[in-house]
Amino acid sequence: MQNLIYAAIALIAALMGMGVVLWLGRLRKWDAEKEAAQILERAELEAKSRLKDAAIEAKELAIVEKSRIEQQLSDSREKLHERERLLDKRDDSLASRDDQLSKQEKMVESNQRRLTEKLADVDVRAKELENLLDVQRQALHKASGLGPDEARKLLLERLDSELSHEQGVRIMEAEKQLVQKVDAKAKELLITSIQRFAAAHTAESTTSTVDIPSDEMKGRIIGREGRNIRTFEKETGVDVIIDDTPGVVIVSSFDPVRRQIAQLALTKLIADGRIHPSRIEELVAETGAEVEKLLVRYGEEAAQEVDIRGLHPKVIQLLGRLHYRTSYSQNVLRHSIEVAFVTGMLAEELGYDGDLARRAGLLHDIGKAADHDTEGGHPKIGADLLKRYGENEVVVHAALGHHDDIRPDMPYTVMCAAADACSASRPGARRETLDRYIKRMQELESIASAFDGVHQAFAIQAGREVRVIAKTNQTTDESAAKVCRDIAKAFEAQLTYPGEIRVTMIRETRFTEMAK
Repeated sequence: MQNLIYAAIALIAALMGMGVVLWLGRLRKWDAEKEAAQILERAELEAKSRLKDAAIEAKELAIVEKSRIEQQLSDSREKLHERERLLDKRDDSLASRDDQLSKQEKMVESNQRRLTEKLADVDVRAKELENLLDVQRQALHKASGLGPDEARKLLLERLDSELSHEQGVRIMEAEKQLVQKVDAKAKELLITSIQRFAAAHTAESTTSTVDIPSDEMKGRIIGREGRNIRTFEKETGVDVIIDDTPGVVIVSSFDPVRRQIAQLALTKLIADGRIHPSRIEELVAETGAEVEKLLVRYGEEAAQEVDIRGLHPKVIQLLGRLHYRTSYSQNVLRHSIEVAFVTGMLAEELGYDGDLARRAGLLHDIGKAADHDTEGGHPKIGADLLKRYGENEVVVHAALGHHDDIRPDMPYTVMCAAADACSASRPGARRETLDRYIKRMQELESIASAFDGVHQAFAIQAGREVRVIAKTNQTTDESAAKVCRDIAKAFEAQLTYPGEIRVTMIRETRFTEMAK
């Protein structure tokens, strides 16, 4: 019974629970439906607001687009008006052009009529002229006795002569222009080569002197009855000059190598103090061997400086001898090195072999090393020596012809001669003796003074310039200019000199009054 009661209570509780659940479900459904209705209502409101916003935006866009279109229409109208104005102007200009063209056509028609009339007149005159020429030609044939063929032949010969003369004139003008261009190019090459090799020149003295400690040494050098000095001169081949000059003994010889050996040997004898024939022979032989070694060393240094290889040992020794040789106080070895460099630069500028050109320039004066021992000029001596020692024909020809003794058939000879002249004529490269210098100054002044209208002439700057004072009462500015030019031409014709001589003509008039 109790169990049934429990079961009934459980059933009632279950039914109540189910009722509660159903009631809760209905409540939730009502809430959901209410919420859905609210959502739908909100959605409708939002849609209506968006529609209003879209409508407003559409109206605004329509307004903007309308204004833009109206602006475009106004621009188009303005452009159309502008085009209409331009077209109107063009129409006006075309109308004016039509008027002008019509006027020009009328002028052209009138000009054509005039031209036709003139052409007709010219034809008539040409026929008259032709008839007149025929008459004159027949008269000329009768007067000269020449037929038409002979006259034509004579005329052609005259034309050939005139054409030949004109061709000759043109050829001379072309040659003149060519010479000017060649001179300018040659000067440019020489200036470039000389500037690239800028060597300093120092004039050297050709006098060899030996200092002695006292005048008593002169007696010891002379020796008893002159045996010491005779032995010394015999061994060295020089002249020893002992005069009243205090503290100095002079060594004289045409051979610079012998003079050098003698100077060194005499210096050693004076320092040694033992001066007798056997000691003199010993020291001279020893000094000669030393100088020979020096000669070889100088020759090798010169060949190495110029970058020349394969020289014969004897040629190297002869090169070294040039170290003790001077020409107008210019050291011949340094001169040869400079000529080698300048010749090589000229050859390279002209497209020739620079090494061969430097070889020819270095050896061009090799004959001066042996001209004291052999008869003849140094070009011939040098060429014979180089040929004997197997040098190239180009080098031999350059040594033989660098002073224009022969016709220069090879370009290297011409370049070597040009480089030799440039090196010798550099300012300060060579020094003349006093007598020759004075004589040259006197020659310059005497030539200038010999012209009419010259009052005085002065040679200045070591003969590089001559100042000429003109007589004012016998010359004018124009005649003074002519005299100045004539003096320069006279220098060129009568004198031989390196470089240039400037002639300056001075003409002035002075008036002086005294104020009392």
